Parts: sequence; structure tokens; C-alpha cells
Amino acid sequence: MGVYIAKRLAASAVTALLTSIVVFLLVRSVPGDVVGQMLGQTSDPVAAKALREFFGLDQPVWRQYANWLGRVLAGDFGTSWTRGQPVMGMVGSALGVTIQLAAATLVLATAIGVPLGILAAIYEGRAPDRIVQAFNLLGLAAPVFWIGLMLLVGMSSSFDWSPPLMYVPLHESVSENLSIIALPVLSLALLQAAAYSQFVRQSIVSALGQDYVRTAVAKGLSTRTVFFRHLLRNIGIPLVTFMGLILIQILGGAVIIESLFALPGLGRLLLSSIETRDYPVLQAGLLVVVVIAMLVNLVVDLSYRIIDPRVRLS
Repeated sequence: MGVYIAKRLAASAVTALLTSIVVFLLVRSVPGDVVGQMLGQTSDPVAAKALREFFGLDQPVWRQYANWLGRVLAGDFGTSWTRGQPVMGMVGSALGVTIQLAAATLVLATAIGVPLGILAAIYEGRAPDRIVQAFNLLGLAAPVFWIGLMLLVGMSSSFDWSPPLMYVPLHESVSENLSIIALPVLSLALLQAAAYSQFVRQSIVSALGQDYVRTAVAKGLSTRTVFFRHLLRNIGIPLVTFMGLILIQILGGAVIIESLFALPGLGRLLLSSIETRDYPVLQAGLLVVVVIAMLVNLVVDLSYRIIDPRVRLS
């Protein structure tokens, strides 16, 4: 296990390095730069040249990358070009909001989607299955921003309630924080719960036709024992893999939801950094997202051995 983890971490380090190059080049491929944003279209050439020298934009791209990578390896992600604040402080603060949003969404989506998928599989082809399938179809087809808007309109018109506009951290006020993130979490969770439900249903229906299930039934085991001890255990690994994919999708969907509900999360920070061409913030934020995705994949792979000790990691 230790050797496997060391190999994965080494491979992740190489992947992160290659990703940093891609991120660095992609950020600079966006038309315009921070100088144009600051000075406008009718900028003074002398002032523009001075600003480009100040930000290091007059240097070759490879030198800009080498300078940035050297600072990153030393733990310094620089200072925001537009806000003048340390980049890691901004990214860390925004990341905390996004992690809370993603974690709450994952828990709620699992709590809704897995039981619905089990229910649909048990009653395959009957009324409960059709109802769950209708929910899945609506959830998978509806864009997350539409779900969020419908929830906002529904809560406002039916209960004369809307979430607070100012974000309050969890450690300052639990009740206010939950009232702020409730609708964003529900918007993302309904979408992911539909995907969860569909996946669980298909996995169980497919597993019911496997030899080990028929053998367990032939031995006289109860339906409850077959279902919970054998069937669910064998779909555990695919389910955990799917959960990791869902978590990564939630992080991607957070950009829209955070903008819709004015949450100061990482997605909203990256979006504003693109608009202002704030390269240091954008580069650090994208790199953090990539690292999180790699860590999620590593945790998913390590969980295989916990779920099924027969799995060998190499």
C-alpha cells in the first residue's frame, strides 16, 4: 500500500507539473491582458509599456513560467494584480466556501439518489420505477442554473423568502450560513441525485442477473440478505468511482451556482479573474482545482481495498 501511494504521488506530481504548463499557456491565450483592462482601449503607450514591465509581461513566455514556477515551489503564489492581496489567501478563503458547498451537495445527493435508485431497481417496470425514472429524466435534462432559478422563484413566490445576499461563514453563524447555502446545495444535489439514482438502478438491475446472485438465491438466503450482503457490496466499487466523478462535476458546476447565488467561492473567483485577466489568481485557482481532482481520484482508488480486500493495488 505504501509503495502504491508513493508511486501515485510521484505520478501526480508529474501530472501537476505538466498541468501547470498547460494552465499557464491557456491563461495567456485569452485575448487581452491586465494592462488593457486597467488602461482601456485608449491607453498611453508609455504607461502600457511600464505596466507590462512591472507585471513581467514583456518577458518571453518561458521565462514568465520559470519565474512563476520557482515562486510556487517556494510556496509563494504571488499577489493579485487587480486586488493587491496575497493570492493564496484569496484562493484559500474561496476554496473553503466551495468545499462546504461540494461536501454538502455530495451528502444530500447521495442521501436522495441512492435510495431512489434502489427503490427503482426493486420495483423495476412498475409504478415506483416509472416515477423515479421521470425524476431522473428531469434532473439530467434540466440545466443547473434553471433548477436554481426555479427554486429561487418558487421560494420567493410561495413563502416570500429569499436567501441572504451577504455570505456568512459557518463558524460565525451556523443558522445564517445554512440559510445561504441551502438553495445552492439543493440546486446541485437534485441534478446529481438524478445521476446517482440512474446509476444505482442500472447497476442493481445488471447485478441481479449475475451468477453469484442466482447462487445466493438458490441456497435459500433471504432477499434482504442477498440484497444488502452480496449485491450492494459488489456494486460498492463502481458506486465509489461514480461518487468521485460526481464530486468533480460538483466542483465544475459550482461556477454557475456561486455566480447565481452570489457565493464567494472558488468558481466565482476564477470567473472574475478571467474577466480582469488576473493571471496569478487564475493560475493558482486552476492549479488547485486540478490538484483536488487528482486527490479525489487517489482517495477513490485507495477506497477499493477497503471495500473489497481482494483488490490488489499496484
